[in-house]
Amino acid sequence: MSLRLARLFRHPIKAHGREALAEVTLSEGRCLPWDRHWAVAHEAAKLTGGWASSANFSRGAKAPGLQAIDAALDAEAHAITLTHPDRPALRFRPDDADDAARFLDWVAPLVPEGRARPARVIAVGRGITDTDYQSVSLLNTATNAALGARMGMTLDPGRWRGNLWLDGLDPWAEFDLVGRTLAIGDARLRVTEPITRCRATMANPATGAIDADTLAAIEAAQGHTDFGVYAVVTQGGTIRAGDAVTVLA
Repeated sequence: MSLRLARLFRHPIKAHGREALAEVTLSEGRCLPWDRHWAVAHEAAKLTGGWASSANFSRGAKAPGLQAIDAALDAEAHAITLTHPDRPALRFRPDDADDAARFLDWVAPLVPEGRARPARVIAVGRGITDTDYQSVSLLNTATNAALGARMGMTLDPGRWRGNLWLDGLDPWAEFDLVGRTLAIGDARLRVTEPITRCRATMANPATGAIDADTLAAIEAAQGHTDFGVYAVVTQGGTIRAGDAVTVLA
């Protein structure tokens, strides 16, 4: 079995834009640098200052239009440029109060009426991943292709908001990696658990419109709604698209 790292993505603001990367340097115990560094707390959020569950934040499961946001991070300036097919491009600094207010005005039309309104941008000093530990998500290109074939459509990988896409596995074989360690470049990642999916994946990342019942299709194929796996970085190092991936004991 010959595996390689096909694609890399990060999401500087949780649920608000994806960014493709050519390479990234991982650190032990941390998620991708700048991945989910910020999140958008809604008006009903109950926050205590540290990590909080996704129910406290604006997200694609409740506002599918968010799925069509793309992001470009200027890490040196702590600034992000967001684009969306229905909104003008916006460059802003999430840590600047005035800029954050401009962003909240920009994103508000993408949140349906009747949903909790976006209220403030937060950062907690770690990636605000869906897991309470800092995780990296691993997805399988063959699983995405097989699910799309089952549904009679091409599924854009952006639906899944994953970090690392692996090429060379059989469909659904990523679940067999749970408990195993992967070597990518100098980095090591231990696979921890499957990722249970939500309605956000039903939205087309090009348009933000719901156009595919991904959850029903996964359930029909596998008897659950898991797609992809989480991992933790056990040894840091730089990884690059095209790198070989080795499954260790």
